Amino acid sequence: MKERLTPARVYELQPALLKSLAVFDQAVRNGLEPKLLHLVKIRTSQINGCAFCQHMHAAEARHDDEQQERLDVVASWAEVGVFSERERAALRWAETLARLSQHPVHDEDYEAVAAHFNEQELVNLTGMIMAINAWNRLAISFRFQPKFKAL
Repeated sequence: MKERLTPARVYELQPALLKSLAVFDQAVRNGLEPKLLHLVKIRTSQINGCAFCQHMHAAEARHDDEQQERLDVVASWAEVGVFSERERAALRWAETLARLSQHPVHDEDYEAVAAHFNEQELVNLTGMIMAINAWNRLAISFRFQPKFKAL
């Protein structure tokens, strides 16, 4: 696929878009483990079909010492035992919020995540899922392309 607009061009045309999303993204990281955030970003990007963000966040996760074997099975997190209960709750919440147009948020969805996150963490986790959904929509709309090393 060919990029419609490059990220640089999008941010040149609308610098406030990058700045505001980056500030929001940074604010909601507070109190949440980087590895957990990477998993949430990857899973949400998988659901949304954003190759650019999947590639970027997997690289960031590896940089933060995430195991490739865990990254390989993020899409099937519910079927494997390599994720902590807290990570599983976050991934379930990410899937729930990424699919709002298909299903409402049920009380049991909320209770499942609230059992592992305090209120501040839950607000920040929800904010992070909101942020990655916004980034995904931007990248998908303009067909941002992952930057692969020479294959």
